[in-house]
Amino acid sequence: METCLYTDLMPRTHQDAEETPGERLARLRKERGWTQVELAERVGITQTLLSDYERGKLRLNADMIVQLANALETTTDELLKPAASRLPLRRKPSLRLQRRMEKIEKLPAHQQNYLLKTIDGFLKGMSR
Repeated sequence: METCLYTDLMPRTHQDAEETPGERLARLRKERGWTQVELAERVGITQTLLSDYERGKLRLNADMIVQLANALETTTDELLKPAASRLPLRRKPSLRLQRRMEKIEKLPAHQQNYLLKTIDGFLKGMSR
């Protein structure tokens, strides 16, 4: 496996001591609750290509870095450069969950309330 060009250029903190740009890309994607397929669709590439970037098999070029940062709703700096004090991002709902929520919002109010009470009861049972 070829070493990524950006890996040797970036200072590392203790937290990010072993994190490569590809691993950082995977972490940011996972923090948002997205699959490789979901992010690849947002960027307009294949899942296989995204996987190759995440595994460091391919180098991230400047255009791809910008596209990925935009899709991840972050900066190119966040994608390329480890931060010493990084707060975990609030995880966004997955595309699958968003589609279900959209369907629920189209239901009549009484059906929404019934469904939400069912979900709340299920979640309450899990927390015990």
